[in-house]
Amino acid sequence: MTTIALADDHHLIRNALVELINKFDGFKVIFDVANGQEFVEHLKFNDAPDIALIDINMPEMNGFETTLYLAQNYPTIKTLALSIEDNEESIIHMLRCGAIGYLLKDTETLDFKTALEEVKIKGFYHSELVSNTLLKSLQKPNGVANKSEIVFQAREQEFLEFACSELTYKEIADQMCLSPRTIDGYRENLFIKFELKSRVGLVLFALRNGLIQL
Repeated sequence: MTTIALADDHHLIRNALVELINKFDGFKVIFDVANGQEFVEHLKFNDAPDIALIDINMPEMNGFETTLYLAQNYPTIKTLALSIEDNEESIIHMLRCGAIGYLLKDTETLDFKTALEEVKIKGFYHSELVSNTLLKSLQKPNGVANKSEIVFQAREQEFLEFACSELTYKEIADQMCLSPRTIDGYRENLFIKFELKSRVGLVLFALRNGLIQL
C-alpha cells in the first residue's frame, strides 16, 4: 500500500481529494492538513508518507517552503505539487525546491491516478505541462553555465546544452556534426552516469545542479 499525505488550505478540495485517492487501488491517505507547518508538525510524531501532495498557496508555511523542507529532512518522501498555478515561475520554483512532479487542480481523474502510479513505480511524474515548461524556459541564448564539479567527457557538455532545447536528437547530431549513433552514445552515457531514464529527467538534473542558467 502506497501512503499519501496532503497539505491544502481549501477544506472542501482536501476532503474531495482524500475521498478520491482512497478509492484508488493500492493508495491510502494517512493524514491531511491545512498548511505546511501542520504537515511538518505531524511528521514529528507520525510515520512519513510515501507521497506528499503539496499545494503552493498556503498560510503559515507555503508549498515552496514545505517542499524544500521535505527534500532536506525527509528525502524518501516524493513530493508532488498540486496547484491552480500554471505559470512557468511557480513550476520551475517547485521543481528546484525538490518536487518530483507538478499537477494542476483541474487535472482529469484518470490523469491524476496515472500520476500517482508513475510516482509509485518510477519515482517521478513528468507531465506534458512540466516537459513543455522546462524545454521552453531552458532554451536560452546564453547556453549552459557550468557551476558544478561534475566531470564531462569530450563534448558531453555541448550535447547537454542541445538536449535542453527543442531540437530532436537527429537535429542535435547535425548541429554537432556527428552521427546519430554518436549522439545516442552521449545520451546513454549521461543517463548511466546520472542514473536517469529520460530526456526530461536529464533536463531536470541539469536544472537542479546548476548546469543550465535560467
